[in-house]
Amino acid sequence: MKRFILAGLLTLAAALAYVAFDVRPAAAQATCGSECGEPTPYPSYSPSPTPTYSPSPSPSPSPYPSSSPSPYPSSSPSPTPTPTGADSSGNSIGGLANQRFNQMITNRVLGTVLLGVNEQVNCSDCISAFGSAGSFSAGIHGRKELTNNLSLLAGLAYTHYNEGGYKITSAPIGAFALRYDFTDWGSSRPFFDVGTILTPWEKARYTRSYNTSLGPVSVTSSTNASNYAVYGRAGWMSRVSPRDELAASIEVWQLWQRVSGYSDNAVAFNPFDATIATGTDRTSLVKIGGQWTHLYGSNIEANINGGWVQSFASRSGIVATVTGNGVVVPTMGNQGWFEYGGRLGFRVQKGWVVDLFANGTLGPQPVGNTIHGGVGLRINY
Repeated sequence: MKRFILAGLLTLAAALAYVAFDVRPAAAQATCGSECGEPTPYPSYSPSPTPTYSPSPSPSPSPYPSSSPSPYPSSSPSPTPTPTGADSSGNSIGGLANQRFNQMITNRVLGTVLLGVNEQVNCSDCISAFGSAGSFSAGIHGRKELTNNLSLLAGLAYTHYNEGGYKITSAPIGAFALRYDFTDWGSSRPFFDVGTILTPWEKARYTRSYNTSLGPVSVTSSTNASNYAVYGRAGWMSRVSPRDELAASIEVWQLWQRVSGYSDNAVAFNPFDATIATGTDRTSLVKIGGQWTHLYGSNIEANINGGWVQSFASRSGIVATVTGNGVVVPTMGNQGWFEYGGRLGFRVQKGWVVDLFANGTLGPQPVGNTIHGGVGLRINY
């Protein structure tokens, strides 16, 4: 039994020794294969010969690399479009010519108040202080009999007025005239006037407006101006009753207006700016009119007057240099309009009269429809 058991133990030991010897070389072979890079015949996992992702080789630099900004990057704002509207800017110079024509006519209408346009042709010596609105005006005027036939009419006023895009300030107006009345002819007789209206200096502001593809533009610029007028008048007056005087007349006027040169004031958007040279506007006028003065009772006196005016030989003094147009010289056509006036006087006591008066124009532009009204205190002596 001992021998049998001993033989069995030896046989078991030999078998274990054989297994250990066989396993060890295999492990050593696997280890060597892993370290030396020789793959096993059927590895459980190995990377694919062509990996699913590998960085591409760095590209050679190109003249316009993709990472550099393009000359017109999509993220930068697009350039501002070039505006159009040069023709509209050039046409706006015609609007300036219309403003300056209206200025000449308004200055003349205000000046005729100083020459007694709302008073009867023949009356006693008087002096009147007045103020008006619609266009602000304040001053004095009156008449003085130099001989039985010859009278001096004169006045001085300080005015501000505006119309149709322009504004005049600090404008002194002086007016002087001589009237020859043929009193020795009786109650129905001719009369003649010669005179002048002078505004030697005034501040002027003109507005020029035009349209562009990017929106409207309006520019107001300042300069200096002066106005001069001379006239002659021939008429016939009649004392139809002790309370009524009628008169009809024809007048010829020559007007000049000198405006100093200027350039557009700086504004945020004015692509077609303009420079206006110094120039003289001028026009000639013919007026055919009449008037009626009536005394109501002993204390109320009324006057109405009016007439048709026609301009001729009108010429604008504007010579403008406009961006996009070059030199622009506007034309100023001839036109006709109606002028009117009236006065209502209240005799508060002997020799003292409070007057309410108005004067204006009715007609197409550039003269248009205007009214200037005021109040005065007249003293007869």
